[in-house]
Amino acid sequence: MKPQRDTPLPRPNVLTRPHWDGCREGKLMVQRCNDCGTHVFIPTPVCSSCMSSDMQWVETSGKGRVYSFTTVWRPQRPEFEVPYSVAIVEMEEGWHMLSNLIDLEPEEVKVGLAVEVVFHAASDEITLPYFRPAGA
Repeated sequence: MKPQRDTPLPRPNVLTRPHWDGCREGKLMVQRCNDCGTHVFIPTPVCSSCMSSDMQWVETSGKGRVYSFTTVWRPQRPEFEVPYSVAIVEMEEGWHMLSNLIDLEPEEVKVGLAVEVVFHAASDEITLPYFRPAGA
């Protein structure tokens, strides 16, 4: 599967802008708490582990494994071509991210599959992170 065309795009705000700016630069950025070291995704003003507001943005490896997945056979919107696979990826750093899987067929997706992030420009402002099999 390839990235979807005409995908509805996110609308960055002051809290999420560092993530989207990183994607545009080819970097997968995530918040990390300076007090307890927890990686936090989806962006938030306080740490979900210790409630500290001392957060910073850090670049991650972009590598992980499929933690869970589903294949969509009926699109929620007509812009999406089916089938496509969506996965929760457990990143090397221990945090989880929901994203689409590309460059493989639905029957090839398995829990534990090693994946890596790949970025696709969807507009001048938005570059979307997808995951493909590692080393593909």
